[in-house]
Amino acid sequence: MLHILLWGCIVLPVLAALVTLVCANDALRNKIVFGGVGLTALSAVGLALYGSFTLPVPASSMLGSLITLLDFVLLLIILSIVIRRRHKLGLAFALAQLAGLLCLDFWLLDGHAPAAFIADTLSIAMVLIISLVGGVICIYAIGYMKEHEEHLRLPKTRQPRFFFVLLLFLGAMNGLVLSDSLAWMFFFWEVTTLCSFLLIGHDQTAIARANAMRALWMNLLGGVAFMAAMLFLQSTVGTLSVQELLAMGTNPAVQAGAPLLPLALLCLAGFTKSAQLPFQSWLCGAMVAPTPVSALLHSSTMVKAGVYLVIRLAPAYVGTMLSPMVALAGLFTFVATSALAVGQSNGKKILAYSTIANLGLIIGCAGIGTPAAITAATLLLIFHAISKGLMFLCVGSIEQHIGSRDIEDMRGLYQVMPRTAIITLIGIVTLMLPPFGALLAKWMAIEAAAASSIFMPVFVVLIAFGSALTVLFWARWAGLILGVNPLLKHPPVVEKQDDTVRFALTSLVLAAVLLSLLSPFVYAGLAPNIAAQFGLLGLYTVRWGLFENGIGLFAVYPIFVLLGIGIWLAVRAARKAAGAARTDACLPYLSGIQMVEGETIGINGPMSNLVQPTLSNYYLAEWFGEATLTRTCNTIALVLLTLMLGGLI
Repeated sequence: MLHILLWGCIVLPVLAALVTLVCANDALRNKIVFGGVGLTALSAVGLALYGSFTLPVPASSMLGSLITLLDFVLLLIILSIVIRRRHKLGLAFALAQLAGLLCLDFWLLDGHAPAAFIADTLSIAMVLIISLVGGVICIYAIGYMKEHEEHLRLPKTRQPRFFFVLLLFLGAMNGLVLSDSLAWMFFFWEVTTLCSFLLIGHDQTAIARANAMRALWMNLLGGVAFMAAMLFLQSTVGTLSVQELLAMGTNPAVQAGAPLLPLALLCLAGFTKSAQLPFQSWLCGAMVAPTPVSALLHSSTMVKAGVYLVIRLAPAYVGTMLSPMVALAGLFTFVATSALAVGQSNGKKILAYSTIANLGLIIGCAGIGTPAAITAATLLLIFHAISKGLMFLCVGSIEQHIGSRDIEDMRGLYQVMPRTAIITLIGIVTLMLPPFGALLAKWMAIEAAAASSIFMPVFVVLIAFGSALTVLFWARWAGLILGVNPLLKHPPVVEKQDDTVRFALTSLVLAAVLLSLLSPFVYAGLAPNIAAQFGLLGLYTVRWGLFENGIGLFAVYPIFVLLGIGIWLAVRAARKAAGAARTDACLPYLSGIQMVEGETIGINGPMSNLVQPTLSNYYLAEWFGEATLTRTCNTIALVLLTLMLGGLI
């Protein structure tokens, strides 16, 4: 049974991807996508019900040889891409990986190292995120890509290749999180690198090609760090098994610093994959891709691979000098990219920077390494995947309908897209307010930082300040959606949506709310695994929806009750207002004689021409703009990474 479930999670999406690549019929291809993601999701649920396991791969199995062969083929494909693009840096990184793989497989390993598929609570949670959230994004892409290609007016559809890469992504990510061998993990790691390159450059515009190349070389840099770590580990401690590395975490030799350098290199690989400063530009550049790509990269696959690796390795470096450096690097990214998000009005860029910020907070918690901090990191990993995936899909739908992704253009959205406006608002609320899971995880993070023995004041200040900045940009966006466009006199229109888009938005918004409602049970499933690896100190007791650990408490169900009462009162007031006599809305005063042309408000200017008002410093560009912060933040982040690696050499 276990073999079938693993096959369904890893191999089945790849087979479905290959079929979609050769399928020319749109209707049949859509059915294959539905079937592929549906069976993958069922396999993931079955794996979750099966529970933790370790499944060694027999030495006589050909699987190891197959993965080695595919690894070389993959690196040769990447090498051909960078040669064709004449990218010198990418070429250097690709050659370094190829040389490292030759050395590893034909010299240090002396044959194929023992491998196994292994799952615990963290990896099962990742499989569910990948297969369920990622599957919903693939279904959303069916309706989205049809309209996307109509806008591009393509002479020939590119959907076969697009869905091939999407499904391949899901299989590769499941293989990554279920592999115990770092060598196998590296293969799946680089598959996601290639897939991200293909997806970001899908539209084949000049800017898409440039950003795809940036994503490729930055992630190849992470791959070089990953390969260097494997070479170091195999030549010194003689193992590439993740479980054996974690078992060494209690060994005094580890505390002395021998294996810390390869662990730091693996963390560096995680930083590049998760677009931590100073590598954030590749993920921001990925915004040029179709929206399903942005959602998949940001919520359930690519970037989550990096934080998964950092969390997975935490027991091996917790309590060492590497631990606080990882925490500082992650929490600095949390604050810096939250500040950068404040200066944005582009919805996708806000989501990109806020994603990088949340990943930084997760890495910061992994660096703190206490049971409470790891709990916060894991919960944030889960809740962020659902809510952020939902937000990307909402922005994609809004952009296709109103022709803009600027949040200023979303004022009065309820009047033109009432269903999507409500779902978007709920998505924002689940990321910003209690009692939803994202804020629960941040509360746990700040309490874990307060109890940390090293750098405690710095950690607390960084988390608190970063969290305050996130409230600023989420609240501003929510306020714009709640606003009214006074020039639209008609009541809200009936919104037309493709069935696949409606299914994706509805299922994710329900999951975001219901999973927060079930957060005590989610925590109950995580706690035993966290306690086994990190101890009991700082974990929480949960009673009647109250999380408590002796320092403070978080009242999930009481706040949900208050929230329900507030929503009921708001709906009642809205219905009462709707039943009252309708009067024309008052236009904003602009210090001049009002003029209206179509849906544009302005004042009567010279020669009786309409002069539109402009916002000044509304987004605090002088403080939070990219031009102001990016160079300084990248420099500080580079110094932190240099200290992290330099202190271990």
